[in-house]
Amino acid sequence: MTSDQQNLLPRLKELANQLEGELKFDSLTKTLYATDASVYREMPLAVALPKSELDIQKLIAFAKAYKTSLIPRTAGTSLAGQCVGNGIVVDVSKHFTKILEFNESEKSVKVQPGVVRDELNRFLKPYGLFFSPITSTANRAMIGGMVGNNSSGTTSIVYGTTREKVLELKVILSNGQPAIFEEVDQNTFESKCRLDNLEGTLYRQVRKELSDVTTQQCIRDNFPKKSIHRRNTGYALDYLLDSEIFTSGGGVFNFCKLLTGSEGTLAFTTEIKISLDPLPDPIEVVVAAHFGTIHESMKAAQVAMKHPATAVELMDKIILDCTKESIEYSKNRYFVEGDPMALLMVEFTGKTEAEAREKAELFIQDLRHAGFGYAFPIIEPSMTKSAWALRSAGLGLLANIPGDSKAVACIEDTAVDIEDLADYIDEFDQMMEAHGQEPVHYAHAGAGEIHLRPILDLKKSEDQEAFYNISLDVAKLVKKYNGSLSGEHGDGRVRAPFIPMMVGEENYQLFRRIKYTWDPDNILNPGKIVDTAPMNTSLRYEADMKTPVHDTILNFDQVGGILRMAEKCNGSGDCRKLPESGGTMCPSYQATRNEKDTTRGRANTLREFLTLDKRGNAFDHPEIKEALDLCLSCKGCTAECPSNVDMASMKAEFQYQYHKTHGVPLRSKAFAHINDLNQLGSKISALANFGLSNKFTSGWMKSVLGVASQRSLPKIASQSLRAWYKQNYASLSSEGIPTKELFLFVDEFTNYNDTEIGITTIKLLKKLGYEVKVVEHDESGRSALSKGLLEKARKHADRNVSVFQDIIDGNTPLVGIEPSAILSFRDEYPRLVSEAYREGAKKLKFHTLLIDEFLGREIAAGNIKKEQFTEESKLIKLHGHCHQKALSSLTWTQKVLALPTNFQVEVIPSGCCGMAGSFGYEAEHYELSMQIGEMVLFPEVRKADAAVLIAAPGTSCRHQIADGTKRFAKHPVEILWEALL
Repeated sequence: MTSDQQNLLPRLKELANQLEGELKFDSLTKTLYATDASVYREMPLAVALPKSELDIQKLIAFAKAYKTSLIPRTAGTSLAGQCVGNGIVVDVSKHFTKILEFNESEKSVKVQPGVVRDELNRFLKPYGLFFSPITSTANRAMIGGMVGNNSSGTTSIVYGTTREKVLELKVILSNGQPAIFEEVDQNTFESKCRLDNLEGTLYRQVRKELSDVTTQQCIRDNFPKKSIHRRNTGYALDYLLDSEIFTSGGGVFNFCKLLTGSEGTLAFTTEIKISLDPLPDPIEVVVAAHFGTIHESMKAAQVAMKHPATAVELMDKIILDCTKESIEYSKNRYFVEGDPMALLMVEFTGKTEAEAREKAELFIQDLRHAGFGYAFPIIEPSMTKSAWALRSAGLGLLANIPGDSKAVACIEDTAVDIEDLADYIDEFDQMMEAHGQEPVHYAHAGAGEIHLRPILDLKKSEDQEAFYNISLDVAKLVKKYNGSLSGEHGDGRVRAPFIPMMVGEENYQLFRRIKYTWDPDNILNPGKIVDTAPMNTSLRYEADMKTPVHDTILNFDQVGGILRMAEKCNGSGDCRKLPESGGTMCPSYQATRNEKDTTRGRANTLREFLTLDKRGNAFDHPEIKEALDLCLSCKGCTAECPSNVDMASMKAEFQYQYHKTHGVPLRSKAFAHINDLNQLGSKISALANFGLSNKFTSGWMKSVLGVASQRSLPKIASQSLRAWYKQNYASLSSEGIPTKELFLFVDEFTNYNDTEIGITTIKLLKKLGYEVKVVEHDESGRSALSKGLLEKARKHADRNVSVFQDIIDGNTPLVGIEPSAILSFRDEYPRLVSEAYREGAKKLKFHTLLIDEFLGREIAAGNIKKEQFTEESKLIKLHGHCHQKALSSLTWTQKVLALPTNFQVEVIPSGCCGMAGSFGYEAEHYELSMQIGEMVLFPEVRKADAAVLIAAPGTSCRHQIADGTKRFAKHPVEILWEALL
């Protein structure tokens, strides 16, 4: 904190007491908000989470009185640094989230700025309407941010930009006065000019400035071509000029045209009224046209725009190569043929698939006739969602480029006329070659806006200089084509320094006069659009900084160390999606809506403190501990984060390092040694179970260990699975000669707690004709991993690899029942084991299967047939384990459960159950654990008829379902065993 900020501390405390919402100025919170999705970093004075318009008025009054500023923020995914500043960041994403009014006949809706775009459209869908701009961040992008940036998205070639949709804005002006801006006719405009307040001043100023003939001509001569609908350089005075107030035959005047795209620099928006469109035709197909050169794909985009396409989007080879390494997105590459330099994804819709395909075929015919492209697969309606997911992940996937050099956002938002696009890109590529660059190309080809990125290492001074030089040369090139330097991402602080070049000095000075009339004290997001600092200042990294190296137990060498794993987060905010959007990532954020509970927030915290640390133990920071406290280690981020930020592994490593200074808490020791405790308990199981269930003794144990009193504790079986196997396996019957051998991994949870499930699994496999082998091996180490006891976990991993590395192969797999245990072989073991076992662990990774995977593969091979099972009808509701969804697929479990002829399987669209191993047992985490369960899982289970079977492969999940709903879920093998004839 600077001396000036320190002097304001007493005033900030006073302000905090006056607000309905929150005002935070602790080190962790400021760190979380010091960055957005851009390359910039600036520590704010404080962070406000207002609850009311009165709160915002108080914040404005404070900023004026103490000469600081307000930086409006929603999801914080801005690429140009709009959400970064040294004043008070005002985050409206937590409380300003209401849909206020809906007018079906008018096709309009009024919302608060924190409403998520996809959330709004889920509300609108039953009425056949939607808000049409769709960004790649639509599952977390908020309407306020879309207005601030004038967002466009993939379908802007049909529906236009956000600016065309905004009907009315309710704002708080820089003097604290509320105002509503909407369409006004000439008479109303004149009456507004007569108002004796700031609102009247604004109308008078715009009348004076835009009535000047010289100014009008200057705007028309220097602004981007009107044929470019994604033009968002500076303030949108050209749109105001086209109104009837200044142009004969023009449209109705509306200050919303100016405020949209103004990046919160003119007023603070509290309510937004937008127009809606009818839902598009329900059936869509996508042509994935493949090209050998970027130029060819640009020419093809011109062809596409002569057809009724609803989206024309580009992906180049660099991005396509990034998808190969992503667990989640590599699955979506199924339509890619060969190794194209570019893919053009062109969408067509219709009322029927035949109608949509006919449009697609006509487009393909034109491409063939023109000689463009070498492959033209048509992606059918059922698969287009996954194809678009591949395209939407482009920004995050770029963070997977190995090393410190990354695809940097600085020139990614240029837009030119579609007829100029191919020539512009040719010149652009030649220019970039002169800079020694192979740039990244992707996104909105049909709109004349390709997201172009240089590959730079902004830790190096020469690349920071190149950052500026490349941006300058691109600005000159865009000006040559009379394009827009910003199409939809805004000017912010990365492009604003070039605005005078783009629109001319006279228009730039006009922008400044507009800004300081609306905001005389420069308190609203200063340093954006006008009067910005040099674009290569306040960057995330200091020039020529050395990345600190930290010794870790887990091996992060593949990404260059644990700090670089954190640095992979580029701020795209995929971890802020809500439960209704599907997926698993960041269940705690979905419940709390706090930035610190996102993968992004945790990564930013790790990056900040591991980079700037001056302590002996770089991990010994309470800020890191707090940020990671509510991470459930669900592993959703390893698959769903396009950058593959592995927060679960980083949390485990942090705990291990933190324990070095603070010691291992008793509860962590108890959970990490749960297998040893269960082994002891199994020798006196009756007495142990009495102690675990008796109100007095269990209450005492829970109190001592800090376990939630509301939790039921898992019972210990009277006979372990290993003991049962030794006594009974030889006598089990089977169907003829065994067709295949497998080794069963007897995990610690199945061995002592879920023993009956283990017995059922062995009986099922034996009955189906498989030889099940059980050998002496260690526990998985999962419990030790989850509590940061990594040396203990490594010993278990080493021993297991030594046991299995020479007996497991493609013909004889290692099969496990509990996902969190068996998937350790696939995920952590190769990075955890000692060097001597590293190769063995890598080998085992490919021959280790969940029981669901094993059975699913055998079904696919025809070795297990539906004729072996009942024809009785059953409906099964399936909840998947987080680790399985992240590291495998729930599809295997669906396939297994749907094998009997009349079994119907419905996947519960839940993320994490909320238990997450020991997390949900911990007293301080109990309420959050249950809140996560209540988001989707518990309601879905409760509304299921009593005859419906609830299936859950994970032991934690089954316990959570029992505690939260009093329903008892079965493991899939139990359901299959009961169905066996």
